[in-house]
Amino acid sequence: MMRTIAIVGGQWGDEGKGKIVDCLTAQADAVVRFQGGHNAGHTLVADGEKVVVHLIPAGILHPQVTAFIGNGVVLSVESLRKEIDGVSAHVDNVESRLRISQDCALLLPSHAALDQARELRKGAKAIGTTSRGIGPAYEDKISRRGLKVHDLKDSRVMTEKIYELLDYHNFVLERYFNAPPVDRDATVQQLERSAQWLRPMMTDVSSEVQSFIDNRKRVLFEGAQGVMLDIDHGTYPFVTSSNTGLGAILTGAGIALSQVEHSTAIVKAYATRVGAGPFPTQLHDQTGQLIASRGAEFGATTGRPRRCGWFDAVLLRRAHQVNGFNGLCVTKLDVLDELERLKICTAYRSQNRDIEDSSTSAYALENCDPVYEEFPGWLQSTRGIKNYRELPENAKAYLDFIHQSTGIPIDIVSTGPERSETIYLNRSMHAFATD
Repeated sequence: MMRTIAIVGGQWGDEGKGKIVDCLTAQADAVVRFQGGHNAGHTLVADGEKVVVHLIPAGILHPQVTAFIGNGVVLSVESLRKEIDGVSAHVDNVESRLRISQDCALLLPSHAALDQARELRKGAKAIGTTSRGIGPAYEDKISRRGLKVHDLKDSRVMTEKIYELLDYHNFVLERYFNAPPVDRDATVQQLERSAQWLRPMMTDVSSEVQSFIDNRKRVLFEGAQGVMLDIDHGTYPFVTSSNTGLGAILTGAGIALSQVEHSTAIVKAYATRVGAGPFPTQLHDQTGQLIASRGAEFGATTGRPRRCGWFDAVLLRRAHQVNGFNGLCVTKLDVLDELERLKICTAYRSQNRDIEDSSTSAYALENCDPVYEEFPGWLQSTRGIKNYRELPENAKAYLDFIHQSTGIPIDIVSTGPERSETIYLNRSMHAFATD
């Protein structure tokens, strides 16, 4: 039986990872978030109640789960405090079950100020970040001038580092962006207050998670965003500021990839994207509007409307190439129930030739036209179906083509937001979630 599973987004994020992580951790012992920051948002629906998490791993709603935030995450302490309060309204003992890497980079108010000033300065050329400060926080981590969680243990060290860092941040804000500075003393005071309640949660995540694995516990690794937003392998510069694929488990949690027994890419039955950047299969017509309406396509973190389009097999093949997924989970199949015709992109056309391999160049993708395979819709409800045999034949044919065109077997199909609205095709995955 499988005991370690990794879940990552196979598209541009927002694929429904939160629900799948929540389902798979029903009987798990630990769930590990290994990259990103509070720019990510996972929406969970349990017994009709909606819970949105940003930093806390989605498995936290199950009372037996220990939730780890790995060193690859940039941590906004203020955001985490608010999130803990919100999640505590739905489940007990959140703080006692939450373990935070002492090597997480700290995200400060000045990082958000820099992010917002930069996007404002770019105007129409803005990348479309969440303006939460994620990029500037990673910049400081890489340049070795940022603070880490363990700095909160020593008030003197923390104060010296904040003063030094904010001297630099405020110079850039005032002199380059003509924006107001961030108060250094207020930042120190905020973090001093936070250190008191955060200190018991600080730990060596790599060692603790390895102990779970060594003791044959069930551990799930939870990614944020999607592979095509990866800083190295996504549609740069319209990407996030971290590595979002399976490799980030090694660097962001300190766990060898050889310890991960199974990896599943989460994809929607169509495609969406938030913010700027190329989107070859985007729909600008009533079909796109219908998908957006039925799928409630608004960002969990920012509320921004998502751009919607047809499923892109070329894009997923690229994601598979750089990750080597063992399986797929296809979400939101029910959103397509009312469409008479469906399409799947199988190639891109550029300069009168068809290209079956996706490029990571944003500018190359902007000049490509999608080549489609067309399918009849099923025009009946799939909402809540739990058995694959009960799906309409046209829905099965659509899913089968996704498998055939990407080369990745389908592990799970989601037919609604509730935990119960799930079809398990991979018996080992079902056993992980239920036994």
